[in-house]
Amino acid sequence: MLRINNIKVSLSETDYAKVISTQLNVPKRMIKNVKLLKRSIDARRSNVHFNCSFIFEVDQEERLLNRHKKILSLYEPYHYDYPVKNNKKVTIVGSGPAGLFCAYVLSQIGEDVHLIERGKKVEERVKDVDALFKDGTINPESNISYGEGGAGTFSDGKLTTGTKNKRIRYILETFVKHGAPEEILYESLPHIGTDRLREVLISMRKDILEKGGKISFETKFTNYYEEDGKHYVEVESKGKKEVLETDDLVLAIGHSARDTYEMLSKKLIMIPKAFAVGVRIEQKQEKINEIQYKSAAHHPALKAAPYKLAVQTSKKRGVYTFCMCPGGVVVPSSEEEGLLCVNGMSYYARDKENANSAVLVNVTPDDFGHDVLDGVRFQKELEKKAYALGGGQLKAPVQKVEDYMNNVASVELGNIIPSYKPGYTLANINEVFPSFINENLKEGFTLMNKRMPGFIDEDTVITAVESRSSAPVRITRDKQMHSNVEWIYPIGEGAGYAGGIMSSAVDGILCAEQICKQ
Repeated sequence: MLRINNIKVSLSETDYAKVISTQLNVPKRMIKNVKLLKRSIDARRSNVHFNCSFIFEVDQEERLLNRHKKILSLYEPYHYDYPVKNNKKVTIVGSGPAGLFCAYVLSQIGEDVHLIERGKKVEERVKDVDALFKDGTINPESNISYGEGGAGTFSDGKLTTGTKNKRIRYILETFVKHGAPEEILYESLPHIGTDRLREVLISMRKDILEKGGKISFETKFTNYYEEDGKHYVEVESKGKKEVLETDDLVLAIGHSARDTYEMLSKKLIMIPKAFAVGVRIEQKQEKINEIQYKSAAHHPALKAAPYKLAVQTSKKRGVYTFCMCPGGVVVPSSEEEGLLCVNGMSYYARDKENANSAVLVNVTPDDFGHDVLDGVRFQKELEKKAYALGGGQLKAPVQKVEDYMNNVASVELGNIIPSYKPGYTLANINEVFPSFINENLKEGFTLMNKRMPGFIDEDTVITAVESRSSAPVRITRDKQMHSNVEWIYPIGEGAGYAGGIMSSAVDGILCAEQICKQ
């Protein structure tokens, strides 16, 4: 098969054989078995179109390849080579993308793997999250942070990453195998959506179990120790304590496992790391579509438009958008009473009225302290203030951006109704943050609005506080992914080595491969 790259395709064109034949100046009948390999939207100018790459079959392949060397190449499909089983007993803590893919790969080769998750399986977790949205009732062990699939289960299911790794194709193919839409294999900005991602998780769980793996939900990791050369993991489930013997322990704990951080900080080498905090901003999705897609905003081939912005303030502080959710909603991601943090979530259709995104300011240990858990304390302080400002019961403080810029509480809203459930309180979000964050966030808003005119208008609203964009700590590890304890592997976002579904999943696969090398 041949591959042809970066072909301009109109939004209405679906006859890809015709497109390729025109590009190569050959009869259409010669072009066979065309498959879309990559598609992105080019909206830089008024003529909005797709840029596509295809694979196809053709008679006289070598002759055509020699004639069009600049745009054609031989296509070599990707194949993931599984590591070789080494008969180890592996315990994995956390079923987010890192832990899930580590367990999945090991189960495929028949390794003895036991996946432990403090939260519930996704079917039961959904019920707890629905209650959270309805009346602000938090289940401390089953919420948007804890449970099968990790925090990403109740997100946009975004599958973009800056990580360049060949294993990304394997991750996407695995998702499709287990029910994700096939378009994630070719879209440049793929996403599953929270609703479709839940189905994928159930299917992957069944596969792990069918291959002989074990999964324990509502089981909390509480300690580990070594005795007489053997390794043990302590867990607690529904009030009962149990000790598991293992060869290796994988820590894929997620960035909100604060009690686990506390326990590990006394046993493993950990360091504080930079992260970012800020707010969720909401605009009308229709307006974002018009800004991004111009006159093509209502074309049926185009879905809800995303955006991505990053600026540097005069104080050399980075301010950027994060986890933008087209046609999505703002949700509470707290797991503890008296704290309030928010996140964004989209369904596969991305058909809600508002767009939302985090707008974050970088913070470093110089801002919050160099003790290993000072970042956690800094996050909790912001979350306590946000909870109090919202008035309790997980109501979130909301403010129009123009009022935030002027440091006055909002008293009424415009035509943008905040999507956050279980409810909101109009307030002055300046009261949540220290002055350096307010100053940089305000300058960041101004710079972003210049970069993308219309990003902010008189109706745009913000919700506080987004405080868990990434882990505030890093559990140190060597090139073989060991912590300072040789049989313990810290991985994923919670260990400080990834950010988002894809990079976390890659880290989990790499860990599985390292375990099999030992």
